[in-house]
Amino acid sequence: MSLISPAARDALQTWLEHQKSLKGAAGNTITAYRGDVTEFLAFITSHKAAPQGLTALSDITVSDMRAWMANTRSADVGPRSLARKLSAVKAFYRWLAAREGFEPTAVLLTRSPKFTQKLPRPLAVDAAQDLIDCVELQSQTPWIAARDVAVVTLLWGCGLRISEALGLTAGDAPLPQVMRIIGKGGKERIVPVVDAARDAVSVYIDLCPFALKDDQPMFRGVRGGALSPRAIQKVMASARMQLGLPATATPHAMRHSFATHLLNAGGDLRSIQELLGHASLSTTQAYTAVDTARLMEVYDRAHPKAG
Repeated sequence: MSLISPAARDALQTWLEHQKSLKGAAGNTITAYRGDVTEFLAFITSHKAAPQGLTALSDITVSDMRAWMANTRSADVGPRSLARKLSAVKAFYRWLAAREGFEPTAVLLTRSPKFTQKLPRPLAVDAAQDLIDCVELQSQTPWIAARDVAVVTLLWGCGLRISEALGLTAGDAPLPQVMRIIGKGGKERIVPVVDAARDAVSVYIDLCPFALKDDQPMFRGVRGGALSPRAIQKVMASARMQLGLPATATPHAMRHSFATHLLNAGGDLRSIQELLGHASLSTTQAYTAVDTARLMEVYDRAHPKAG
């Protein structure tokens, strides 16, 4: 942050603390915000060839914004990443403008680059089951095989994020029929636990060679430490290659599959939104690969006037 004025640095730190304490932003989000806004402020300092105090920051022009975006693109930053960086800068400027009493028009009117939204690719039910079966075959050590099956079954059977599954403690076992999960931004949700997930976790617990204290991680690595997401990503990569599944068959794809399979079985979007812990229904819609025909089918079946 050496290129940034003390006033700008202090303002950024205050904003980040505001995002964390009042808006519940996750640690990874705060880290991304810090990096993105720091890069922007450093560029503006260099671009203007002068330290940028708060007064100078309030005088940002459309030309300055275009120069920053061009400079960022020239560093091989893709449109999706640039859009994320711009979003962080806009959020910071909204807060700064409200606090300092200036109009952040040039920043807020800057258009985000267009990019194609990558829709998640859920697996078919049979493919998801085959993947779990194949995951079990990736290790000749029984407890590791049982561990990997338990984690992947939680992703598919309960719609958990990998961080949520690996965040479970030994005290959560045996898993109840309904589990309380703390997700992104501290958002709490209730998730039913399917029998297959409860059974898979039970098998793993019985085989695990390490002492599992209630306040310690449920899932362990080979040396007894907390299991890393990378280990699950690798075992799924091996399994999908053996099955000839696409590279999109990732741990997160199991969560997409959970949502899509529920929808196809007649679940409604609002309920699935709650189970996934999404703040926005549009996010759930993307997860479930909902198309217009499917929405109309739900509408025709469920709306009172459609009867």
